[in-house]
Amino acid sequence: MRVCGAQMAVTRDVSANVAALLRAIEYAAQVRADVLLTPEGSLSGYAARFPSHQVEQGLARVTAAAAEARIALALGTCFVEPDDGRIYNEVRFYDRCGAFLGFHTKTLLCGTIFEPHEGEINEFATRPLRTFDLNGVTVGALICNDLWANPGCTPMDDPHLTHRLAMMGARIIFHAVNGGRDGGEWSQIAWRYHESNLQMRAQASRLWIVTVDSAHPITMPCSAPSGVVGPDGRWVARAEPQGEHMFVADIPVEVRP
Repeated sequence: MRVCGAQMAVTRDVSANVAALLRAIEYAAQVRADVLLTPEGSLSGYAARFPSHQVEQGLARVTAAAAEARIALALGTCFVEPDDGRIYNEVRFYDRCGAFLGFHTKTLLCGTIFEPHEGEINEFATRPLRTFDLNGVTVGALICNDLWANPGCTPMDDPHLTHRLAMMGARIIFHAVNGGRDGGEWSQIAWRYHESNLQMRAQASRLWIVTVDSAHPITMPCSAPSGVVGPDGRWVARAEPQGEHMFVADIPVEVRP
């Protein structure tokens, strides 16, 4: 499976996000990728309040462009699901023909450690962990802190979602990130924590992790590396740590007929 990642500047401007996503799809088509991964909130912006109608229109444009290019999507966006009217932070999967396969919702939600808990833990709903059949390969998705389990970012216990997905049969995890940073010392500490988490969890569960962060603001390094980590915990592809960049890598996995 040839995977492509778009480290792009995710903002609250849905139109700008759509334009960036369309550029990423064009690049993915040029390198003949099978699937494109985008950051957390890459369509809607990373927020629980967003223009839902504009997001729905943008989603239609992006998925149509991907289907025309025969590119599957692991698309990060916040979304209001019509079946229950609740807001979810999602990775939405579409196959190469544009068929919707379902979505993963952020599970290990961020919030303040001490009560009363504040933050997205009070804003987003969640649904059960699941896998997806993407181009004949069992895959899963995680969103930002789902993988990190950063002890300073959530009052929730670490559910070891990476390993749970591996036990459910996932061979590849698509990890959409939109991390906060200020460019200071603690941003550097967080980068090292994120980087080691990716490598250690991939190696521990013997699976591939494809990860991509938001590049906004482009004036400072991202909060975490974007690229591909193999089952041995080694990087096989890396984006530059700052600014908008694309990467591509071939993952040798058995494809079911």
